[in-house]
Amino acid sequence: MNFETLLFNQDKRGVVSLTLNRPEKRNALSGKMIDELTNFTSLLTPDVRAVVIQGAGKLFCAGGDLDWMSNQIKADRLTRISEARKLAMMLKALNEIPVPLIGKLHGAAYGGGVGLACVCDFVISSTNVSFGFTETRLGLIPSTIGPYVVGKMGEAKAREVFMSGKIFSEREAKKLNIVSEISDNLDNSVEEHIGPYLQTAPKAVGEAKALVRSLGPKIDEQTIEQTIEQLADIWEGEEASHGISAFLSKTKPRWVN
Repeated sequence: MNFETLLFNQDKRGVVSLTLNRPEKRNALSGKMIDELTNFTSLLTPDVRAVVIQGAGKLFCAGGDLDWMSNQIKADRLTRISEARKLAMMLKALNEIPVPLIGKLHGAAYGGGVGLACVCDFVISSTNVSFGFTETRLGLIPSTIGPYVVGKMGEAKAREVFMSGKIFSEREAKKLNIVSEISDNLDNSVEEHIGPYLQTAPKAVGEAKALVRSLGPKIDEQTIEQTIEQLADIWEGEEASHGISAFLSKTKPRWVN
């Protein structure tokens, strides 16, 4: 299958490199990319042993595409719910793939980009990477990514960074459990962590991952539906309309002192 927003390569070992490929848009999550990421999960064959997700260009992922979000603000309620559900189901699909998902981060990860990191099983960050839940700066909330973020970080740690919109370093991201390891050589570090998986029984790995998920915080249908409704609600709010318009016009929103 040919993708417009992703690059996909599988080597002879069964290791898949999945690259977010919208560098001109800072790999922001557009509607097309969301659909293609979901479709990608359905294409994994039994010979896949691990997936490495990374970003093309200067950074990993800048979060949700603002043009896409602006369209949701202008849309009707049913369309908002439909688009929010696509985002939520994409995260669920990536979270549940039955093989190890390794995040290979550079440059920056904001908003939904941090959400992508939080559905990974192991995250390797280069040095000098910026992180942030920047949604509240725009009058939005990190809704559909929330269950995975809180599952990864715990409620107490999530409260430290979930609401402030502050930008923090890869060192703080490691303390928050978003990042597993910081490396000066991403390629070598990824290879080092792929190696052990290639010595394991593939079905057992998938079952072990499912077991861990079942023992952790429950991210069930009810939880996901709640985040979908919350995202649609916030898209309908005046703050989101004002915040996104201000960002696109390069002006300060009224709440900035």
